[in-house]
This record gives sequence, structure tokens and C-alpha cells, in this order.
Amino acid sequence: MGQSVDWSRCLELAASSDVGLRRANNQDAHLISLASDEETWLREGHLLMVADGMGAHAAGELASKIAVDLVPHLYRKHGILPRPEAIQRSMQEANMEIHRRGEANLEFHNMGTTGSVLLLLPQGALAAHVGDSRIYRLRGNRLCQLTFDHSLVWEMRAAGQIPADESIEHAIPRNVITRSLGPQEHVKVDIEGPFPIEVGDTFLLCSDGLTGRVPDDEIGPILAYMSVKEATDLLTDLANLRGGPDNITVIVGKVTGAEMTSRASAADPLVVGGASKESTAVHPAFWITSGVLILAAAALQVTGQSLLSLVLAAIGGCVGLVALAKVMGIFRDSGISLSGGRKLGKGPHRTANVRSARDFAEWMRITAENARRAVELRQWSVDWTTWDSLVGKGLNPSDAVPPDEVARRYAQALRDLLGQVRERIVADPHNGDHFS
Repeated sequence: MGQSVDWSRCLELAASSDVGLRRANNQDAHLISLASDEETWLREGHLLMVADGMGAHAAGELASKIAVDLVPHLYRKHGILPRPEAIQRSMQEANMEIHRRGEANLEFHNMGTTGSVLLLLPQGALAAHVGDSRIYRLRGNRLCQLTFDHSLVWEMRAAGQIPADESIEHAIPRNVITRSLGPQEHVKVDIEGPFPIEVGDTFLLCSDGLTGRVPDDEIGPILAYMSVKEATDLLTDLANLRGGPDNITVIVGKVTGAEMTSRASAADPLVVGGASKESTAVHPAFWITSGVLILAAAALQVTGQSLLSLVLAAIGGCVGLVALAKVMGIFRDSGISLSGGRKLGKGPHRTANVRSARDFAEWMRITAENARRAVELRQWSVDWTTWDSLVGKGLNPSDAVPPDEVARRYAQALRDLLGQVRERIVADPHNGDHFS
């Protein structure tokens, strides 16, 4: 076992899972599994995962928990496989276990969960995905969605059944997903990447409790101008201020050190399509044929037919060696190398430009002040001391207060306000609709 590594020097991480304002329990689950040492990092990388469970009673909670428990374990277990195949197989095996548990108990029947996994590898970022929980990457002023939503809306749009300019898209329920872990015994897992990693890259994994309320043009600047912890908190707060109808899970990771970049690694390219190195079952006919040929060779040797005996012995031996090599995993197809820009999947599937820091600060000011006005209209009792100390009667960018600091102060004021009025928003299902 190699020496442990403090990954915080090159990777900043923050995570949050909030029940929201309309749900009694949290069916989301998430996990951050960092490599224990340098050797493990080079072999397996870091694993981040979000799962959004669905099902009556506690079924959704159980499905998402099984997913985040099993997938990382199985991924490490399949250490001998190429990384794309290892994560794909681990999600398929987790799917089978969730399905088995659902079939074994009527209360859990047809339970399921989304599953979105981000692998940060020496060769780049690899996404494995089932459902509509998303993975984003922010680089510079471009926010890219690396995953494809397995939802009715996205599938219909991809099939050309929804013209981009047609309002009919808004009439289709956005929470109808077409693929998940658990309901069926077998599931197709999408693999995207690898995407090169550079210093400054920021990754976001989230459930649709966030993306159903906070659009990409707001997600981008929040990731760009705030720390990973501030971004995690603000994204959660915005989803709740807009009604919080679902559980909200957010993982934000930012690459801050060169040792995490693709260029810094001398690791071999990822490979797909080759035969597994793992041991493989061999049909009994191989062993029977080998044994019969060797016995026949021995019998011929006794009768003096040495030449034919040698031929049969050689053939029998070769058949036996082939079977043994197959069992031991010696024979392996080299597969396809994911090098030179070659990658799996068609991502990114959507991109958005990030607004300027000044525009973001102005948007943050308007959002916070709208929330304050909504509270004042309801004549709720609120202590404005924190608000006044942060933004006073109004704060705008200036030489003394740069735009990102203005946005940060309004975000803190908004967070304090939400903390005070959250119970009142929960009590009235329509309150959150007026805080946008």
C-alpha cells in the first residue's frame, strides 16, 4: 500500500444533499470516493456519484443507497478491467441487485434510481450515466453538460419529434425518465469521455431537484465566480427559494493543481473493446477433447505408431493449453485505444456561455432583493441585521467592492433569509413560487 495523499492540494470538493421543501424524506444519495494513495489514483482515479431514487414507501431511498454502496465497491473489484468497462459493468451489476431486491419484496417492487458517476482519471474525466441526474464541466466561460438526460423530453427531441422552436416541449412532463437502475434486470449504461482535465476545470454532479429549478445560464456563473462550498450552498438555496419541490443533491469539484491534469500524467491511454483479462469459463468440450487425444496418443505409442502418437499428443496438448490460457485470462484482444482525442459517447450534449462577473453580481442583487420584497409583502417577522451588515440598502460593484464580492455578499444575505423563512415556505406550497 502506497503512502496516503492529501488531495485537497489539487482538488477542492464540496457536497450537499437537501430534502427540499415539499418532500418528507430524502431519496437522493451521493458519494465521493478518493483514491487512497498515488498508486490507486493512477490505476483507478477518483469516483464521484449522485443517485436520485424513486419508488413508494422507502423504496427510492433503498435503491439510491444500494447504488452508491455497490457501484464504487464493484468498480474497485473490477480493477483488472479497462476503466470504461469496469465502471459500466459495476453499474450493470448494481442494477441487477436493485432489481433483485425489488422483486423479492412487494413494498420495493419496481423501485429504481438514477446513477451518474464521474471518474477523474489520469487520462481525463469519464462519465457513466443512467437517468436524468446530470454531470457538467465548467471551463473558462463555457458550461458543458457531459451527460444526456434519459428523459421523455430529451429522447423525443433527439428523435426529431419536438422542433426546437415549438412550445409543445413545455407541455411534456420533464420528470418522466426513460432509463433507470432497478426496474429492469438489464440496463444500458452510457459512457462519455474521456474529457481532458485542466487546472481550473470545475465539475458539477446534481439531481434534477436542482436542474428543474435552476437553469444552465445561472449554474454557469455560480460555478465560475464562487468557491466550491459557496456554489454548493447557493445552488441549493436557489432551488429551495423557487419552491424546492424535490430533493436537491449537489457535488462540486474544482481542479486546482497540475498533478490532477491529463497532461501531468504519463499513464497509458484508456482502452475499450478488448477481451477481459479476467478468468473465463471454458466449455467442457475443450478438456474432453484434449484428454481423449492424449489418451489416444498413449494407446498408439503402445502399439508402436510413434509418429501418429506424437501428432495426436501435440494436438491434445495445444487444445489443453488454449483452454488453460482462457481460464487464466492470458489471451486478450488489445482493443481500441482512446488516445489522440478519440472518446466514447457524443458529449458534451449542451453548452452555455457564462455571463460576466458584473452581470452576475447584478442578477444576484435582483434575485436577493426580490426575495426580500416577497418576505416584506407577507409581513413575516425577520431579523435584518445580517442582511444590513452584508449589503445594507443596496450594494453595487465599485473599485472598493469587486463584482464577485458583491455577488458573494448577496448570496450570504439570501442564505440567512432562507434560513429564517424556510418553515413558512414549507407551510404554504405557493410561497416559493414568488422568490425567483
